[in-house]
Amino acid sequence: MHKISPPTFVKSVIRGLQLTFGGGGSRKQVLAGVDLDVPRGSFHMLLGANGCGKSTTLRVVAGLLPAGSGTVHVDRPFGMVFQNPDHQVVLPTVAADVAFGLGRYKLTSKQVTAAVHHALERVGLTRYSERPTSSLSGGQKQRVAIAGALAENPRVLLLDELTTFLDARDQRNVLECVRGLVDSKKKSTLDNPVTALWVTHRLEELEFADGVSIMDGGRVIFNGTPNEAIAVMKKMGARI
Repeated sequence: MHKISPPTFVKSVIRGLQLTFGGGGSRKQVLAGVDLDVPRGSFHMLLGANGCGKSTTLRVVAGLLPAGSGTVHVDRPFGMVFQNPDHQVVLPTVAADVAFGLGRYKLTSKQVTAAVHHALERVGLTRYSERPTSSLSGGQKQRVAIAGALAENPRVLLLDELTTFLDARDQRNVLECVRGLVDSKKKSTLDNPVTALWVTHRLEELEFADGVSIMDGGRVIFNGTPNEAIAVMKKMGARI
């Protein structure tokens, strides 16, 4: 396996993110000073209605969008998985797809094979290694996408609405997969836990989280436990 380099943060910290789209009279502020703390080794959910800025925040954290201002401190390396697995799982076989990102590293074929096997083992798909990706269910494809991120040995997983295109069974399978990844890594080593930041609009997914932040109008309006978050969302009514 390839080695991970510092820096290491006690928690992922996001401060004062500002982002405006458009120009002239059509400018729209999408992020209005996002502040967010995510403890290392936790499964943290960023909850909010469509258009609140949660997916945009994740893309800024990943470096896919430039913020107008603000700071981001996140353990590296990190991996990002998007909501539509068909846009991310594109190679003919499961093993080939999981191995794709490893091409940027100077690894032997033996090291690549070991990394792929370990990643698939962690998402419960080792026996699917040579399966055509076209034969997989939506949930299985999402787990392959997660394995592709895990193969690069990340410290942080950035997960954007992974259950959007999945049926109820696959939704739960993917949530249990991520919960298990965080828990197993936490048990195996205190020095290098995996942190998962999961973007969602579904209240029913909060049972899997350690902590929750709620976004509304381009800013974080709440940080707390899942039960506290549910109470807040009920007060907000139909906005979710």
